[in-house]
Amino acid sequence: MTELTLRSLEKSFGEAKILKGIDLEVKKGEFVVFVGPSGCGKSTLLRCIAGLEAVSGGDIIIAGTTVNELPPVKRGIAMVFQSYALYPHMSVFENIAFPLRVEKRPKAEVKARVEAAAKVLQLDTRLNQRPGTLSGGQRQRVAIGRAIVRQPEIFLFDEPLSNLDAALRSEMRVELMGLHKKLGSTMIYVTHDQVEAMTMADKIVVMNQGVIEQIGSPLELYNAPGNLFVAGFIGSPKMNFLTGTITVAAKTWVTVTLAGGTTVDLKRTAAGRVGEAVTLGIRPEHLRLGAGEVTLTIEPRLVEHLGIHTVAYADLPGADHFIALFEGSVPVTAGTRVEVGFNRDAAHLFDSAGQAIA
Repeated sequence: MTELTLRSLEKSFGEAKILKGIDLEVKKGEFVVFVGPSGCGKSTLLRCIAGLEAVSGGDIIIAGTTVNELPPVKRGIAMVFQSYALYPHMSVFENIAFPLRVEKRPKAEVKARVEAAAKVLQLDTRLNQRPGTLSGGQRQRVAIGRAIVRQPEIFLFDEPLSNLDAALRSEMRVELMGLHKKLGSTMIYVTHDQVEAMTMADKIVVMNQGVIEQIGSPLELYNAPGNLFVAGFIGSPKMNFLTGTITVAAKTWVTVTLAGGTTVDLKRTAAGRVGEAVTLGIRPEHLRLGAGEVTLTIEPRLVEHLGIHTVAYADLPGADHFIALFEGSVPVTAGTRVEVGFNRDAAHLFDSAGQAIA
């Protein structure tokens, strides 16, 4: 069942067009993550869904009802912001209860809902404390509890973990995934951190400059990026890109000659593309030390020994950067040439317009 539908959604601020015709369907119970660089429009899109920004065109449909003209409180949504926005003079109980107090809910219902939310969030022993006595993670849980008690159709999260340190962000990611599983609610989450997106989402919406570049599961986007932008944004470290030219194009395979002279045969449908400039992509983690089906020679300028991984940074003809990610403490040192190899099936190929060649 579809919980949220966006049709040709547009948003402008004066002459600046921020959202440029967004079409999206979110199913009931999905955990959907909007991801993209700063300024791509993901937070503006979330605020439009919430009713905090009026749309300039298109429709927002929640549970079968067009809500463009409805105020936020009537949309069946609850939003958790980047800042906790807690009342320091109120107890945890009263902070969580606040939206129910505004709705003038009966005292018994308020008590029952707050206690139920606190139990889910492991805050039941903190209800009499004030926010100033809590850790950052606990305060974020209070903010989430304030959303839970409203029993919304859809939860909206606007970069809720960005104020936390790295270790606590990791813990809170696990807690949010557990919360989604417990509640079974529809959740839409905004982040610029693609690692957060990959670890949390059922479905990722990759945005760039006010448009959706690609929608898919984390593994779909990782294994089959539709264009150069998605290929470079999804994955950490980012994908290596090597420029080249198609020198042979048959019905089911092509030969690509890279800027450094290496030739690569790939299973692709690219008849008629001989002479076209292309980009070959290979993820750092798909490289291995030594020769492979395709072999490159690199001279690392910097090597990081991280224990679990060794990361080598090098310069190659036709590449803005080149990173190789090896397992463990492999014998690689800066300034010493080594061969790195990869399998042809691991390579991605993009045409001169940046679109994937299948």
